[in-house]
Amino acid sequence: MSEPTVFIVDDDLAVARSLRWLIESVQLKVETFASAQAFLDGYDAAKSGCLVLDVRMPGMSGIELQERLTAQRIRVPIIFITGHGDVQMAVRAVQAGAFDFIEKPFNDQDLLDRMQRAISFDAERRERDTQRAHLSALVASLTPREREVMDLVVAGMSNKAVANTLGLSAKTVEVHRAKVMEKMNARSVSDLVRMSMLNNS
Repeated sequence: MSEPTVFIVDDDLAVARSLRWLIESVQLKVETFASAQAFLDGYDAAKSGCLVLDVRMPGMSGIELQERLTAQRIRVPIIFITGHGDVQMAVRAVQAGAFDFIEKPFNDQDLLDRMQRAISFDAERRERDTQRAHLSALVASLTPREREVMDLVVAGMSNKAVANTLGLSAKTVEVHRAKVMEKMNARSVSDLVRMSMLNNS
């Protein structure tokens, strides 16, 4: 996974410069953008990290940028920076999926702590997405009959019950079940259950 980056979108260059200095002081990578549109034009969704976003900006506001990202299924964690009068707006943004918001004037360490939490959240989500994609590929390698057997085994059925349900011999079910375990790289039925839950979550 790429080294995490903190993306800053703020039309106030002095604020952006100050934030860059703060974030670089703890050895985090930073990219700054002077407008929401500039961020949309330059953002690479493959990069992990978090977005620090001003609520009020000329042109496209921080809230509008959040809506655009949601529409494009871009799930970078967003920390909104808000002035006193924008708190209700920021709360709505969090309800719409933003990770957090922080009021001006803010404590530097508090902001850094929130960024680290957002970066950890993003890393965990990306890891889950990678695992899910891998599991989907494994499930896709199963034949339709193997998939039926797996679903019934995961539901807690014995080989005999699976055989009765599918109209097969117990021996045939054993062969299918062994193939499922091999293709899914599962060491036990509990492994298979866990994989199935993750794949369907």
